[in-house]
Amino acid sequence: MKPNAQTERWYQTRNFYRAIKNKRLVIGSILILLILIVTIFGPILAKESLFALDFNARLAKPSWDHPLGCDDFGRDLLSRIIHGSRISLFVGFVSQIVALFFGAILGLAAGFYGKYVDSIIMRCMDVFFTFPSLLLAIALMTIFGAGTGNIVFAIGVVYMPAFARIIRGSVLAVKEKEYIESARAQGMSDIRLITLHILPNIIGPIIIYATMGIGDAILTEAGLSFLGLGIQPPNPSWGGMLANGKNYISTVPYEVIFSGLAIVFTVIAFNTMGDGIRDFLDPNQNQ
Repeated sequence: MKPNAQTERWYQTRNFYRAIKNKRLVIGSILILLILIVTIFGPILAKESLFALDFNARLAKPSWDHPLGCDDFGRDLLSRIIHGSRISLFVGFVSQIVALFFGAILGLAAGFYGKYVDSIIMRCMDVFFTFPSLLLAIALMTIFGAGTGNIVFAIGVVYMPAFARIIRGSVLAVKEKEYIESARAQGMSDIRLITLHILPNIIGPIIIYATMGIGDAILTEAGLSFLGLGIQPPNPSWGGMLANGKNYISTVPYEVIFSGLAIVFTVIAFNTMGDGIRDFLDPNQNQ
């Protein structure tokens, strides 16, 4: 085996053992894997129809037929929570992709070109930062109206400035490095310089923030649905289920409890994995 191949294999083995010793990374990965399994195999696990009404089972307590009980229309809560996970994860993932795409363009331009380009872009981002994230999302949803596509767009816009700021800071930290100056001296174009040398060296902070951002996006979607601006009934949404169940929380709290636990469990899973990735990528722990 060639020395370079031996070195590469040694690094792979070392990183593998570092990963499995990272408790947060392992626990977060397991929790997210469980969530994805439930989401993917939802139709198999959720045997009851989402929209079937059974008024004889109105506000039924957990039982063998309905493990988590029923809502005020007699709809099975387990089925609705499982299918609600699909909407929450879809919104969480896609909104972060939207935020990352536009935030990366703005952050790379601001950090790489600097001067007036940096000033204009970052002052515009500062305007977004003056609004609380949920309030800004509410304003956007009020303008564009309810709907899954509009939710994804609104949440993407809300988190775009944070990506722009993080990426800008990372670009400023690496663009003066020797290998960047060497590539520039060889006549490499700006696009190739950014894609081949800058982006690969700032990917760590992006991955960390995007992972944690999925949990935040799910919380924001739940908040919008709770206020009636998100996913519209009768489609299942964890936030919508919270809003519906709050009317019966003093007598039959099951809808609020289980939909709330689904939100908490999912957000904790992504935040834990994000913390684990941050620890794994920490250069102080790579010694």
